[in-house]
Amino acid sequence: MTQPKKLFIKTYGCQMNVYDSERMAEAMGGQGYVQTDRPEDADMILLNTCHIREKAAEKVYSELGRYKGLKSDRPDLKIGVAGCVAQAEGEEIMRRQPLVDLVVGPQSYHRLPDLMARTSNGAKALDTDFPEEDKFEHLKSRPKAKRGPTAFLTVQEGCDKFCAFCVVPYTRGAEVSRPADRVLDEARDLVERGVREITLLGQNVNGYHGHEKGLAGLIRELAKIDGLARIRFTTSHPNDMDDDLIAAHGDCDKLMPYLHLPVQAGSDKILKRMNRQHTAEQYLRLIERLRAARPDLHMSGDFIVGFPEETEEDFQGTLDLIAAVEYGSAFSFKYSERPGTPAAERPQVPEAEKDDRLQRLQALLTRQQRALQDAMVGRELGVLFEKPGRMPGQMVGKSDYLHAVHVAAEGLVPGDLRRVRIVESGPNSLKGVLA
Repeated sequence: MTQPKKLFIKTYGCQMNVYDSERMAEAMGGQGYVQTDRPEDADMILLNTCHIREKAAEKVYSELGRYKGLKSDRPDLKIGVAGCVAQAEGEEIMRRQPLVDLVVGPQSYHRLPDLMARTSNGAKALDTDFPEEDKFEHLKSRPKAKRGPTAFLTVQEGCDKFCAFCVVPYTRGAEVSRPADRVLDEARDLVERGVREITLLGQNVNGYHGHEKGLAGLIRELAKIDGLARIRFTTSHPNDMDDDLIAAHGDCDKLMPYLHLPVQAGSDKILKRMNRQHTAEQYLRLIERLRAARPDLHMSGDFIVGFPEETEEDFQGTLDLIAAVEYGSAFSFKYSERPGTPAAERPQVPEAEKDDRLQRLQALLTRQQRALQDAMVGRELGVLFEKPGRMPGQMVGKSDYLHAVHVAAEGLVPGDLRRVRIVESGPNSLKGVLA
């Protein structure tokens, strides 16, 4: 009996890349590949890359360098680079790393099997087009294996906002939304296979227009699916948070009380230079409206410190905004230049000032996050259990607010959704007992 070929995928970056990696694995599964977690065992190595973080491309080249020995020992080993770095630097990757057999952008990965076939005779394959066809419709349907209780589901890709610091419009292209009927079919399939919570994904997910009533309309249709207990979505832009989506946070029980809504800065001057097209005051008023609809809503955000021309006064505006909102979680970064973006050409803030500001900002965020987590003690929360804990008889799950919750209880299995009384708050998680 012929042994199946093995595929190793390393995924960088956001949840959308996790989803994309799953679909690429499925596409290659139709060609007889099974996944392995060891590159040493693989017949094909695929790096699914992200271009958002600092020195993203260099990290990819460093990772590729580790595979030179494998390629030397096994010339038939195929190595591919996918994702946003592939889109931005496809030909350069081929030039700098001759061991790479194929490069495929995030909008073309449905063509992965054809690209692999091209490499069978030693040829190189490069595809970083923005094809007109729907890649999701060209992919093999998901295999009917059981799934864990949570899943990502991409509903929208690309971005038309052109923030001055961001490469997404150049690597993922213009905003495109999947038709609602196709999203709903995929969601039903996931639920049939054991999924109880779905997170809707998009670079600008609340700009979704595949349903006549936008993202709120899609969420309300998803909420009708029996067996689907929880709905989340990420990542959102403040300018696309419309009235109906705000209302959904108050009237859709399956939509969880946790919202990731990046603002990036609290200074109107910096927001304008970022091309965010909203002010700090508009963002704060939006938060007020959301919390009026759902008073227990926990907010998450993104922050960039040291953006070109940011002064100490500008930075203080960001601290003031954070103090006003009180975030349950957040992601914060020093600004790093992205070649080809407008901000890369502007006067840069010294690294020492960036470091100092990032430390102060993260200290404030950490205090807020810990205070909100500590406030969970004594409350009853819904917890969707996902996997066994480290201790015998322990299960770990996620609360309504995305806290990790540990419970010692016999008989719990992944997929159970139970009420839990929180009894202790640790550094990064909660402990509870079944209510």
